[in-house]
Amino acid sequence: MTIHIGAKPGEIAETVLMPGDPYRAKWAAETFLDNPVCINQVRGMLGFTGTWNGHPVTIQGSGMGMPSLSIYANELISTYGAQTLIRIGSCGGMQDSVKVRDVILAMTASSLSTPSRGIFKELNFAPSADFGLLHKAFHAAEAKGVATHVGGIYSSDVFYDERPDLNEQMMRHGILGVEMEAAELYNLAARHGRRALAVLTVSDHLITGEALPSEDRETSFGDMVEIALTAAFA
Repeated sequence: MTIHIGAKPGEIAETVLMPGDPYRAKWAAETFLDNPVCINQVRGMLGFTGTWNGHPVTIQGSGMGMPSLSIYANELISTYGAQTLIRIGSCGGMQDSVKVRDVILAMTASSLSTPSRGIFKELNFAPSADFGLLHKAFHAAEAKGVATHVGGIYSSDVFYDERPDLNEQMMRHGILGVEMEAAELYNLAARHGRRALAVLTVSDHLITGEALPSEDRETSFGDMVEIALTAAFA
């Protein structure tokens, strides 16, 4: 066990799905995994391990923002030997072609800063997804008939953003959506030689102002979880 994860050795699978919300981790585990067992409750950041089509899978909440995700991803990698880490979460759409309920597969993740900034110093490192996971996720989404977009996203440091000028530049340069965790996950995966991907459901839209009601989010997020699981084991 670690400071933030109470799981015993062997209780966390090599493949880990990481939603931000611990209760979304609970919902995903109970909905998609066989025989899920709660393996972490430290600080209320729930984690569960079960199987999907016979494959061991852990679904561990990461919290909101890159500093929180960095804690859990680091411990999952360094202590528990996680090899494949897939973020499953929501994002805000930033292009007219991207609609609410669509899925975004993040090829790259731009940011103003991440917890890794101190390592890179003056270098603007470009974190990206694992191509194998990205390729399989795209074909899984196609097979399900899910409207899917592949490209760059923006990982923001703040939820209540007061930089409309920056959002305009993101949109101008083709950024598909904004969320708060993927860039650091990709940094850590690159550093430790792991596979990582962010599979995101568009829950609201910065251009249209449309947003999914909270009661509709879980049903809309099911496609995202299935895409992630299929990508991990295809």
